[in-house]
Amino acid sequence: MKIYTKTGDKGTTALFGGTRVPKHHIRIESYGTIDELNSWIGLIRDQEIDQHSKDILTLIQHKLFIVGAVLATDPEKALLKNGKERLNIDKISADDILLLEQEMDTIEANLPPMTHFILPGGHTTVSYCHIARTVCRRAERIASHLNDNEPFEANVLRYLNRLSDYLFMLGRGLSAHLNVEEIKWIPEKK
Repeated sequence: MKIYTKTGDKGTTALFGGTRVPKHHIRIESYGTIDELNSWIGLIRDQEIDQHSKDILTLIQHKLFIVGAVLATDPEKALLKNGKERLNIDKISADDILLLEQEMDTIEANLPPMTHFILPGGHTTVSYCHIARTVCRRAERIASHLNDNEPFEANVLRYLNRLSDYLFMLGRGLSAHLNVEEIKWIPEKK
């Protein structure tokens, strides 16, 4: 299989199911942003962090491929003629969402309570977490817009919402592990 097909040379691409759409279509923007997020998460995983976090991030990357596949599927062609789903892969489940919640609870149990907003930064690895978090929020906004027009599995949006929270908490946990000071945002009083 060659990496280049030349079929997109005129600014269109095929969804899963064969429908061709412009490369600027919201569906393409949604799963393209998921791909960008997956790349940022790979960069976090490549840092000097604990093995457990690396394992969770690898699992998340696998789940993001599922999210991308769901978003890349033409809803009108999601089913085969025999009624079976064209996309023959696992779905994002309630257990996937629960895992992120449990991971956040574990991280939070070892941190001081948050009393203010925190400025992103302090260490390159922590900054990568914040960048991934903001890309995840953008992916969520785009996917939410897509869902308004062409609904898809509800757990996808739930997963993205929880994932951005997880990435924030991972950044906080790594700040503590790396002995990095969290700089609080305290509004100036007039």
